[in-house]
Amino acid sequence: MTIPETMKAAVLRDIDKGLEVNEIRTPHPRAGEVLIKVAACGLCHSDLHVIGGAIDFPKPCVLGHEVAGQIVELGEGNEHTGLKIGQYVSGAFLMPCGQCEACASGRDDLCAPFFELNRLQGKLYDGATRLADLDGREIAMYSMGGLAEYAVVPATSVAVVPESMDLVSSAIIGCAALTAYGAVRRSADLRFGESVAVVATGGVGSNVIQIAKAFGASQIVAIDVSDDKLASAKELGATEVINSLTSNAREEVLKITGGRGVDVAFEALGRPETWNTALDVIKDGGRMVPIGLGAGVQTAQVEINRLVRRSQRILGSYGARTRQDLPEVIRMAAKGLISYQKIVTKRVPLNEANATYKLLSQGKIQGRAVVDMSL
Repeated sequence: MTIPETMKAAVLRDIDKGLEVNEIRTPHPRAGEVLIKVAACGLCHSDLHVIGGAIDFPKPCVLGHEVAGQIVELGEGNEHTGLKIGQYVSGAFLMPCGQCEACASGRDDLCAPFFELNRLQGKLYDGATRLADLDGREIAMYSMGGLAEYAVVPATSVAVVPESMDLVSSAIIGCAALTAYGAVRRSADLRFGESVAVVATGGVGSNVIQIAKAFGASQIVAIDVSDDKLASAKELGATEVINSLTSNAREEVLKITGGRGVDVAFEALGRPETWNTALDVIKDGGRMVPIGLGAGVQTAQVEINRLVRRSQRILGSYGARTRQDLPEVIRMAAKGLISYQKIVTKRVPLNEANATYKLLSQGKIQGRAVVDMSL
């Protein structure tokens, strides 16, 4: 396949200006990496913290951390990965190095180089970014920098997508669906017949609903401030819905559960008020699983005595175990257990990424919006 020398990318250079589409050098993979021609990239709420300056990240940078596309070039060292040029793949935001102590123990979600090099410095694991301006000046990468026509991704964080699946919509698998799977399967260790509440039903929360249903949750209570999002949550498998603007979420959940509360509450927005709601609706001995990232150094209050006396647990969840879980999430989507196409409610061209992030920040995106590179 012919790979052009330059490509278009949405670059963040100035917080006040937001994302600007620029022509930059096309990257190439190094050892243990692949280059994909991006078909689509999801627009995730956690990107807003970087775009708005709440999380300090090197600039200029290219964001975009959930992608799908076609492999067009292989770096060295891919002989035993099973990856081939021409395959369609989904790329996970959490890119394990595969060699650190955490990765060696199977805890991809705790990969030290990922946090130290990529999340803090915008680099890959040889200490260098793969992106550069036309004049050679470095551009940082947030995960793989998927808001571009091409992206370099470590082979550890891609999995093959069947050709029967919608490649554009499958972009959300690498973050929205994978994060939900990690929360339900890994952190909550949800058991068949347990009851669940999902606080905030955007891209991740919508997938939590579906995965909890697939794992056999007996009750799934969706809690949000948008009636439109709650209607969608009902379609995806929520058994009850609560608008926390017009109703007291704790009182309503207690009514639904016979006065007990739910076994597990998932919090998918990262705000103090949604944390409080999630803690308020769990039963004695229940678990609260926070998923959403806060804006910078943000805190939420916890009632100490209630947590102690009622043996309640808070189980933080960041992504999943990419190498084990990404293929499983793709299989669930292929079997129809995750309606990934329904989650994608808006497709926009690359030059509308910045405007669409503004809509997301205003709570005006239902499910997930994606940049479709064919538009």
